[in-house]
Amino acid sequence: MLHAIPVPIKMTQVSLTNLISGARTGLLVSFPTDTVPALAAIPEKAALIFAAKQRSQDKPLILMAASAEDLWLYVKGDENEYKVWQQLADKYWPGGLTLVLPASDRVPKVMNPIDPTTIGIRVPNSAIAQAILAQTGPLATTSANFSGQPPLQSMAEIEVQFPNVLIATTEYQGEMPGVGIPSTVAKWTGINWQILRQGAIKLDISSDNQI
Repeated sequence: MLHAIPVPIKMTQVSLTNLISGARTGLLVSFPTDTVPALAAIPEKAALIFAAKQRSQDKPLILMAASAEDLWLYVKGDENEYKVWQQLADKYWPGGLTLVLPASDRVPKVMNPIDPTTIGIRVPNSAIAQAILAQTGPLATTSANFSGQPPLQSMAEIEVQFPNVLIATTEYQGEMPGVGIPSTVAKWTGINWQILRQGAIKLDISSDNQI
């Protein structure tokens, strides 16, 4: 009599330690943020995100980090521009604001294949996200969903849609859930800000910094 061989169940929800280790080796990971859950990879492996999401190459990814200091090396500007950027970061970070700035040579082209001259950067207001990013360094990120579909709101939903992604278990007691709204995106034009998307942060460009 033949006996069925048990098939191991692949568990994608892992501890933060294992998720951080997996991200460092180039695997796709997902974790909560202050806006919507992120799908992430080290910048050099950003192509994995485009493939998993079935995302068009003309939709760039965001570089997310635990602090503004971790991000400034990935952008370039003059002294006055850095001052303006820093003032806006001090006002809204950590939080739901993405700044699209001129990219430095440190940014892999795969982050923004169509226009590698710019890069979106953000610091999330999330204990779990910051704990991960502090250990991995800046990660290429986007919302966890198939392209064109609404962002998934729970780690359980992400586990179903992305079974090969390492997903963070919730180990932080008291962690506030994300607001469920993507970040606001503001692009630096060289003299002022252009709002590309109004999201979690209500940004009033008329009252914020210009040169």
